[in-house]
Amino acid sequence: MKAIKVSQCVCVCEREREREPNSLKMAGIGAGCYLNHSLGRNLGASLLVFDIHRGGAVAGKPFRRRNLVIKAEVNFVNAEEAKKLIAEGYAILDVRDKTQYNRAHIKDCHHVPLFIENQDNDLGTIIKRTVHNNFSGLFFGLAFTKPNPNFVQSVKSQFSPESKLLLVCQEGLRSAAASNRLEEAGYQNIACVTSGLQSVKPGMFDSVGSTELQNAGKAGLITVQGKISAVLGTVLICAYLFITFFPEQAEKLLQMAPSS
Repeated sequence: MKAIKVSQCVCVCEREREREPNSLKMAGIGAGCYLNHSLGRNLGASLLVFDIHRGGAVAGKPFRRRNLVIKAEVNFVNAEEAKKLIAEGYAILDVRDKTQYNRAHIKDCHHVPLFIENQDNDLGTIIKRTVHNNFSGLFFGLAFTKPNPNFVQSVKSQFSPESKLLLVCQEGLRSAAASNRLEEAGYQNIACVTSGLQSVKPGMFDSVGSTELQNAGKAGLITVQGKISAVLGTVLICAYLFITFFPEQAEKLLQMAPSS
């Protein structure tokens, strides 16, 4: 399917007539244009569908049929703009995995994960899962996941293609990928929060969970790294002050330390 610019649409019919004026005249067929423009008040995206139909036959030769389609563009918005869209009737679709969703999510949102936990037991998956859990899972609390094969079907079971959907994830990457899949499935009114929920200010949305929306992606050892650094820093500062103000006592303590 070939996408063309909006500015090109105006000239397509004239070009078609100039290229084959006699054929069109003999067959008594013109070029038909169908324009469907859907524009939200706060959206800079629109849906333009441009079809050229040519049928019939000239001297036993059938005409070709062309369909030129301009798909809907996904609208990327910040948190403030997203809140306005919600007030206008956009439904919130959270596409994060179950772990992050349970930590914190926007109240009254719908949850259809783009990735699901990978519990396959083949040898290759077991090795990958073990490596992942000992590194990314341990330090960042990330679940070992795989693409959700039923993502589009699950969305279709809850929303029609005409529905207005605001897609959210933690960093903005999964929502962008999910919007592409839904666009291919025929959804026309899609918006995504730029940079995801990590960029949302505290209190911007009513949320449910054990932490703030912007912190839902933080887990594992990285969450205690700051505390560990603060403790070590305090110990080093105290040691420096002790040596500075009490050098004799510090020297005696060093002499008491076992030598290698």
